[in-house]
Amino acid sequence: MVNSVKRAFAILTVLGIKGRMTLSQLCRELKIPKSTAFSILETLEHEQAVAREEETGMYTLGIRLLELGQEAQQNFELRRVASPVLQQLNREIDETVHLTVLDNDVVLYVDCYESSKRLRTYSVIGIRAPLYCTAVGKAILAFLDYDEQMRIINRMQFQRFTPHTITDREALLRNLEEVRRRGYSVDDIEHEEGVRCVGAPIYNNKGRVCASLSISGPASRITTERIEDFGRKAIATAQEISRRLGYRRF
Repeated sequence: MVNSVKRAFAILTVLGIKGRMTLSQLCRELKIPKSTAFSILETLEHEQAVAREEETGMYTLGIRLLELGQEAQQNFELRRVASPVLQQLNREIDETVHLTVLDNDVVLYVDCYESSKRLRTYSVIGIRAPLYCTAVGKAILAFLDYDEQMRIINRMQFQRFTPHTITDREALLRNLEEVRRRGYSVDDIEHEEGVRCVGAPIYNNKGRVCASLSISGPASRITTERIEDFGRKAIATAQEISRRLGYRRF
């Protein structure tokens, strides 16, 4: 498996340098058996990492690599812009602050600043979580274009994490309507026992929701009485990040 991954990267690297190559040329360049190269190329083509020209049989880099590169660049720019604003919020409230983006039908955590308190929530950058039971997920989902939102919801397979988890489509739609009305989302002990979170959407310069942030902590500190205050802070922080990304409608 490791050798196959190394060879796949070698093929992509050579194609990136040379531009277009046949199967035979790739095998000579990389000194790998034709059957091995063909198998790897077949997989890469299926994933759109490479493309094969029907007329010439030559391979080139595929559209998926361009998309991945753009996504990586956008996420890097998002983190660079958001980082100082998130750190300021973290210092102000001393609760854990997360930054996430939509990754297919889940949220991907791309940045995190933890509370300094002994009892706090922990996260790992790079983990994924459901949209329907997290504040970050609902903050994105609620403000997507309607068609995209419904496509995602219709594909959802609900799983119960706590007694409070939303587990059906109609309940989720009602919750998202409330999110749009308030401007912020709440994970009311829905994803993890004893943890409550408040989230808000972040917009890019095209006016589309591109990310979300959340304030997360023990339910004993993020109480129902304080949710509105945390919601205002989440919205204000998300709006500042959106402005720095070029959004001008606030």
